[in-house]
Amino acid sequence: MNFIKDLDGGFSVIENLKVSGAREGKYGVTIIVSPNSTASAVFTSNKVVAAPVKYTKNVLKKGIISAVFVNSGNANCFTGQQGIKDCETLVNLVSKDLKIPSDEIAISSTGVIGREMPIDIISKVAYESLSKLGNGPENSLAAARAIMTTDTFPKECAVEVTLTSGEKVRIAGITKGSGMIAPNMGTMLSFIVTDALIPSDDINKALKKSADISFNMIVVDGDESTNDTCLMMANGASGVEVVRDGELDSNFQEALNYLCIDLAKKMARDGEGATKFIEANVYGAKSLEDARLASKSIISSSLFKSAVFGGDPNWGRIVSAIGYSGCDLNPDIVTIAIADDEDEVDLVKDGEILAFEDTPYLKRAEKIMQSKNVIVNIDMHLGEGQATAWGCDLTYDYVKINAEYTT
Repeated sequence: MNFIKDLDGGFSVIENLKVSGAREGKYGVTIIVSPNSTASAVFTSNKVVAAPVKYTKNVLKKGIISAVFVNSGNANCFTGQQGIKDCETLVNLVSKDLKIPSDEIAISSTGVIGREMPIDIISKVAYESLSKLGNGPENSLAAARAIMTTDTFPKECAVEVTLTSGEKVRIAGITKGSGMIAPNMGTMLSFIVTDALIPSDDINKALKKSADISFNMIVVDGDESTNDTCLMMANGASGVEVVRDGELDSNFQEALNYLCIDLAKKMARDGEGATKFIEANVYGAKSLEDARLASKSIISSSLFKSAVFGGDPNWGRIVSAIGYSGCDLNPDIVTIAIADDEDEVDLVKDGEILAFEDTPYLKRAEKIMQSKNVIVNIDMHLGEGQATAWGCDLTYDYVKINAEYTT
């Protein structure tokens, strides 16, 4: 896609945008300021919904966001009416400091569930973050760092896209997430800003399309969070409209897809305790939905994820995961292959087993399974449906990290 250009600097590539991040111990606060931006978001499908998700859903009814407050270290979930009051307190803090209407400020949180917000500490860190607002690459990196919990590295991405009209706009985003990542967006916070002009309804449509093939296609541990938020703002700083005659520019949608997939893969790669990255590609499924079911089932399988950690090309766990995924499957015609960045080998070809013990196929597969990037390619030979999902291996360290995560 030569109409998409990767950019360095994260949020710093967007005009009329200031961001910041600050931390004190396990508590962090990120502030994003993008005045009078049209906005929309997708949220968790968990039936237990955190206070900031409820609050921000209400704010978004207006369709305009000028600032976002994000804290890490406390999820502000299962905290009752006090949780909503704490959202109001923090939003009012930002509103007063930046002179922005409180009904144009979104809020998001990540951290431990079931504990009241340590409002004094969070407020202190918030003021520090507000004092550091800027538009440099260091500000973007600080913003990405401040929302981290068990993440091991900050995650940001920025692109410039040449539209079908020849005009150029930019999109940038940050995200956090390394545990409790499951289909339908799991413990992930993602914030995206573009300098394009887009109505909020069109942002919503575009973001949902991108989320379906990115954030909704990653699995780390199968647990789904109460706080998932992917919020996108368009501040129009470029002056370029990307919706013409009611249609979103196709190049813009592709660029948004590209950015969201990049951020999603970074989350999957940073799964708690992960040592290997897994990509599952399903082709020839009876439908798109079947392809998604099969690919997500493979990377959700604890048995297969454990096999990847151990370097074992146990394809039986792959076919088993496909079998219980709910998709249509004919085992007599399926092809299963394992690959890395340098080699690919068929384990099962058109239903025929190739990787018996002591065969060259199995030996090559065993070597591939030692790689840091393990790719599973499945051809169902049933139709045109295809999908890709991403995940990571399941390790001793995953158990250790979550055994020690405070309750």
